[in-house]
Amino acid sequence: MTDVGIYAWDSVPAEDRSGVRRSIAGSGATLKRIAIKAGTRADRHSHPFEQFVQVLEGAGRLECETGTVDLRPGMVVHFPPDAWHSAVFETDTVLIEINLHPAEAKS
Repeated sequence: MTDVGIYAWDSVPAEDRSGVRRSIAGSGATLKRIAIKAGTRADRHSHPFEQFVQVLEGAGRLECETGTVDLRPGMVVHFPPDAWHSAVFETDTVLIEINLHPAEAKS
C-alpha cells in the first residue's frame, strides 16, 4: 500500500532560517515554494534536470536564451535540462518550482 502525502506549505520545514524555500520531495520530482525579497538577483545558471516555475505573486525579469521576459503572476516557465537563465525580482515574489529528476538507469 502506498501512502498519499498531504501537505500545507506552512507546516513544511524551511530549508534555511529565512523561510525562503520549502521543499516536498517525491520519488522523481521535487516541489518547492520560494518566497523571494524584492531586489534579489539569481545569477546565470542552469540545472541538469527539467524545471517548471509558476509565478504566484510579484514581478521580475527573466533572462534566457530566448531573450528577456517580464515575470508576472499566473505565468509558467518551462526550462529543459541545461537551459541557462537568470532573474531579477523587482517586488517580493512567490514562486512554485517543480524539478523533474530523471529516473536512474538500472544495470
